Amino acid sequence: MTCDDYNRDLPRRAANFQPLTPLTLLDRAARVFPDHLAVIHGAQRISYRGLHERCLRLASALSRAGIGRGDTVSALLFNTPAMLEAHYGVPMTGAVLNAINTRLDAPAVRFILEHGESRLLIVDSELVPLARAALEGLARPPRIVEYRDPLAPGSDSLGGTDYEDFLAGGDPGFAWAMPEDEWDAIALNYTSGTTGDPKGVVYHHRGAMLLAQANAIHARMGMHPVYLWTLPMFHCNGWCFPWTLSAVAGTHVCLRAVRAGAMYDAIATHGVTHMCGAPIVMATLLNAPPAERRPVPQRVHFLTAAAPPPETVLAAMSEAGFEVTHLYGLTEVYGPAVVNDWHREWDTLPPADRARLKARQGVRYLALEGLDILDPATGRPVPADGQTMGEVVFRGNVVMKGYFRNPAATDKALRDGWFWSGDLGVKHPDGYIQLKDRSKDIIISGGENISSIEVEEVLFKHPAVALAAVVAMPDAKWGETPCAFVELREGAQVTEAELIAWMRDRLAHFKCPRRVVFGELPKTSTGKIQKFVLRERARAM
Repeated sequence: MTCDDYNRDLPRRAANFQPLTPLTLLDRAARVFPDHLAVIHGAQRISYRGLHERCLRLASALSRAGIGRGDTVSALLFNTPAMLEAHYGVPMTGAVLNAINTRLDAPAVRFILEHGESRLLIVDSELVPLARAALEGLARPPRIVEYRDPLAPGSDSLGGTDYEDFLAGGDPGFAWAMPEDEWDAIALNYTSGTTGDPKGVVYHHRGAMLLAQANAIHARMGMHPVYLWTLPMFHCNGWCFPWTLSAVAGTHVCLRAVRAGAMYDAIATHGVTHMCGAPIVMATLLNAPPAERRPVPQRVHFLTAAAPPPETVLAAMSEAGFEVTHLYGLTEVYGPAVVNDWHREWDTLPPADRARLKARQGVRYLALEGLDILDPATGRPVPADGQTMGEVVFRGNVVMKGYFRNPAATDKALRDGWFWSGDLGVKHPDGYIQLKDRSKDIIISGGENISSIEVEEVLFKHPAVALAAVVAMPDAKWGETPCAFVELREGAQVTEAELIAWMRDRLAHFKCPRRVVFGELPKTSTGKIQKFVLRERARAM
């Protein structure tokens, strides 16, 4: 008997091979736990039966609006039921969900709508002014559907179709179609990158399904967890947790804005067991005034990414009732693909040693097949000595399909059998990796990626600026914030406050520097700005 004997007479059939997709997770939850509470949003309560029907109505309404396989449907929404429903209803038509960062400025949103060829935009009423500005000048503006959340401030409108009316026109018995291929696109997420316009990262159904299931394991979710939405769903599709919760029939607790009082109220009132977020979310919880705090009656699993939390923060979180797990990933790997899996024996180590181990990014997710640190020059693994630096690389089913309509960038990122992240790190003897620097000069502020080059390009447009360089400056609240070093033109004058105000008119506010330092910039003999010198200066401020 040969390998061919096993394959020739045993082809794939519909009975034994179906495309992997997270859409089946909701279908199962609605059949097995139809009356279990799926969504809490203010006074609104939705069961799994109700969530499934609403998603089917959305899919049906989209289909009747002409949306089908390969079309892009954009969502400019907060963490609300409409955003959850879009994660199912949009791909149920074969279309691709494009969840847009609500913190972006109008030009960035306009670029995404245009580059992604959006056919339909679901927008929160609070974000109508942003959407209106972004839609100006679009050659082919998308159809508008407006989500009028009772909890949203204001009542501005673009004159689009009301979201609930749109759903009412859909069929709750809609026969949604499985993807033709699990390699079909399910989501389009734009990342700022380091130069020029943002790149569109394409996810497929297979990767979304695998990461959704791995999340449940690494987050230590049993059946029926209660998940508080402090991580934006527009960020890597909420790290795929909109799909994860259906796998374990959990309850989504929606939250329009991350505020200390609202988080503590939700944790205490609804019995929250899990939440995710950047270090800023931890800082918000820990720095809450006594009037906003509530006792945390149950242990809450908190998954965080970006900069590893210091030992003092970990101790304070534990005392407050939270158990922190450190993750690492990128948009290109569906969010978290590396986890600092903790060993029980480490609990007995001195605080300094525990902090050293917690600072490491960790090991590969169960859904990731390969993780390593390679020498960029040779492509060979670096020694596992905790000192030799190389580039972090990923391989597996939770690596993106590629960058939408950008084959050159795709070929550069996916080469030699790996996704090259651009992050520099070391590998320890036990196989755990640790980041050391970011080769692309990305600044991570409150979990958001900020391109230093994008900020510098805006600075260069000011008539008083001759040279500019932007680096990360440590920040107790946000982890990092941009710090600008500026050389002025001869005879020109501008104050720090004036320059920051000028930039806030041209950039999303979270991208603007908190400090501007004037003076001659350090340069190499060829005139290249020495950013490593500036980083040291920023760290010393």
